[in-house]
Amino acid sequence: MEALFGKDIHDLEAVAANVGLPKFAAKQMAQWLYAKGVTDIDEMTNLSLKARTALKENYTIGRYAPVKYQQSVDGTRKYLFYTPADRYVIETAMIPDADRKTLCVSSQVGCKMRCAFCMTGRGGFEAQLSTTDILNQLASIEEANEITNIVFMGMGEPLDNIDHVLKALDILTAPWGFAMSPRRITVSSIGVQSQLPRLLKESQVHVAISLHTPFGDERLALMPSEKAFPIVETLRMLRQYDWSGQRRLSFEMTLFHGVNDSPRHAKALARMLKNLPCRVNLIRFNDIPDTDLHGCTQKQMEAFRDMLNDLHVTATIRNSKGQDIDAACGLLKATEKE
Repeated sequence: MEALFGKDIHDLEAVAANVGLPKFAAKQMAQWLYAKGVTDIDEMTNLSLKARTALKENYTIGRYAPVKYQQSVDGTRKYLFYTPADRYVIETAMIPDADRKTLCVSSQVGCKMRCAFCMTGRGGFEAQLSTTDILNQLASIEEANEITNIVFMGMGEPLDNIDHVLKALDILTAPWGFAMSPRRITVSSIGVQSQLPRLLKESQVHVAISLHTPFGDERLALMPSEKAFPIVETLRMLRQYDWSGQRRLSFEMTLFHGVNDSPRHAKALARMLKNLPCRVNLIRFNDIPDTDLHGCTQKQMEAFRDMLNDLHVTATIRNSKGQDIDAACGLLKATEKE
């Protein structure tokens, strides 16, 4: 059975035609799927019984519930899902912060990038998530109607699954879909240069680039993807884009004691980002096994932030949450099997 949830308006128009419904029925289905959140075709009550019966012969809604969740002492929740077709294991994190609730969404099962500081890549890459799987992480959690922000910073590299991610972004932001503002959504990437122009052209969401050090040799040691996608080339592409509007560009920098937290790094970063409207998010390193990397203290992170601000680079420290349940940055791994 083919899932309706995860189809865009054009797909739904094709579905309508396939079961003998008028074209406008596509918007009716979209409203039931995304605005009203139905889980059964029979709930689409403005479609005739005959139409619903025809739909059920070939289609299902396609939503599925998480199998369990863990809750952190700080209120963060980590949800565990099994994808229906292949029973792949994925995780997503809901992060509360005052009046905001941010959902950290996964785009792949595992990851190909194998960054030295991230648990997700250690298990390798297993599969791409479908648009249904991506959006289901939002629609099927307890806080679905309370989510204010979405970040594609969970398992996987979003631009390595560009078609499904862009389709999910379209459904999230379209008036016939979830109708979220693109300013509430951020896509994080190591900088897959073959796909970055598509993200910039085909969406209006915020963009975050994983940088971590301004020096190419150091970045290669931390991020093997630097060989295929050098940061200098990513920056060249980003500088061609007009960032004068509301869309925000940020760079993520996980700080490691004695590795990338020196005045030399701050000065090189300021030179690298000069005249580029952006901000730098400093991220606390959450310890993982079998690594020589160690995180900076809060005092060291504040000192590095202040160095950047003194060099006219807007820098902030991201508040890390969910460490006690392995839901913080770099800890999602979904190793549990049925």
